[in-house]
Amino acid sequence: MTRLLFILALLAAPHAFAAIPAAPDRTEGEGPYPQLILRGATVISGTGAPAYGPVDIVIEGDRIREVRIVGSANTPIDPKGRPVLKAGGREIDLTGQFVMPGIVDLHGHIGGEEQGVDAEYVYKLWLGHGITSVRDPGCGNGIDWCVSEQKRSERNAITAPRLFPYAFFGQGRQAPITTPEQGRQWVRDMKSRGALGMKCFGFRPDILEAVFDELKKQGMGSACHHAQLDVARVNVLTTARWGLGTMEHWYGLPEALFDGQTVQQYPADYNYLDEQDRFGEAGKLWAQASEKGSERYEAVMKELLALDFTLDPTFNIYAASRDLMRARRADWHEDYTHPALWDFFTPNRGNHGSFFFDWGSEEEVAWRDNYRRWMAFVNDYKNRGGRVTVGSDSGYIYKTYGFGTIEELEMLREAGFHPLEVIRAATLSGAEVLKADDRLGSVEAGKLADLVVLPENPLANLKVLYGNGHLRLGDDGRLRRVGGVRYTIKGGLVFDAPALLADVRRKVAEEKARRGIERLPQPGE
Repeated sequence: MTRLLFILALLAAPHAFAAIPAAPDRTEGEGPYPQLILRGATVISGTGAPAYGPVDIVIEGDRIREVRIVGSANTPIDPKGRPVLKAGGREIDLTGQFVMPGIVDLHGHIGGEEQGVDAEYVYKLWLGHGITSVRDPGCGNGIDWCVSEQKRSERNAITAPRLFPYAFFGQGRQAPITTPEQGRQWVRDMKSRGALGMKCFGFRPDILEAVFDELKKQGMGSACHHAQLDVARVNVLTTARWGLGTMEHWYGLPEALFDGQTVQQYPADYNYLDEQDRFGEAGKLWAQASEKGSERYEAVMKELLALDFTLDPTFNIYAASRDLMRARRADWHEDYTHPALWDFFTPNRGNHGSFFFDWGSEEEVAWRDNYRRWMAFVNDYKNRGGRVTVGSDSGYIYKTYGFGTIEELEMLREAGFHPLEVIRAATLSGAEVLKADDRLGSVEAGKLADLVVLPENPLANLKVLYGNGHLRLGDDGRLRRVGGVRYTIKGGLVFDAPALLADVRRKVAEEKARRGIERLPQPGE
């Protein structure tokens, strides 16, 4: 069953679906150590503060015990002022390198059987890009599967980021939810099974309001993709007032900004289940919203800010809509995109997100304008003190896991964020949403040692976070790839990021060989 039909089935009569294989037992990673000292690094804290160094970071077990400034920039370090390595400890010389918090991806689906990739493939791509925490918004492999993987990751039994399972609304039931009390009971059932929150697509208002109230009572989080099938009666303002934590993508926000209309200007022959209709018309939606400075715009902006609402825009997942060829020809596809995933991306009326049936200049131009308006709102929201986070939603629309998350950072930069604001959105802001900022999201003493080590400065060029690095012409006239994550550290457990990515390349190459192909076929070939 495709993800589109899976979602619609959940809305109608939710029940269990087949899951992909769980990750194998961990064989990668070293540590945690009684003591690990990262020596001489430049730190990007994740709080919005500027980078500083040289710094020695002392890690004991899974926690940062000290972040000690050990000198001045561009001067020799006096060893007398440095923390002393204890017996049995390990130290890593990071002179000239950069350390930032592990990336928090708030919209990371762990694949699905329709995409043909296993959990190990997804996890290694995430960790290989410095992603140490992922919220799965919906647990499409089943809530019990997702919670099991969460617990295995917490024990470091698998090579995976920390996982935060959010159940699709109605997941696990044999029949639709038809009363507010049934909705409340579903929330309690999901909590008892280990879910940390809920993702919804909209629903009947009286039921959904009760569900949000119960989520608050149970101390659970919430996310919502305000799908067109319910957005006319439940938009972002509706759910934010009920206590919604994060808005996914942007659906529901332009509708809250309507002034002079109450529904999207759908053509008469529009059919939501024709995905070219769905995404083609979605590209015209922001043009129907109130402009900045208007009374309606200011009212919505101020109310969302007052509610401490969070925008999780996932810009990257729709980027192909404004430039399909660029997304389809991305540098990393040949080495890192699994052939089964490539098949899933190829235009197909049955696969969610594979909607490029006749995608031409008019659709791309509309989406470019859509992005301009959407990005302007998100940047304005951030500038007024609103929380904006990073989510990727990879595994769809030519977006490969890990790579899509880094593209999201680049797109926040395009929207107007300073690189320090981008890093904060990708780290501390995400941890705040997960109610984990007491232990995650910044490089500070007392927090878990979830860190990313980079040979290059991501503030100067976010592209150095990509797993395949960044092309640079050297003084000798030769092009080289530089950058990429050197180490991803999760709770003091040190992963060799290039080795993880090499394993992904091996898996992709083996599948190509099995199929007898040298390169991924382009549509129409």
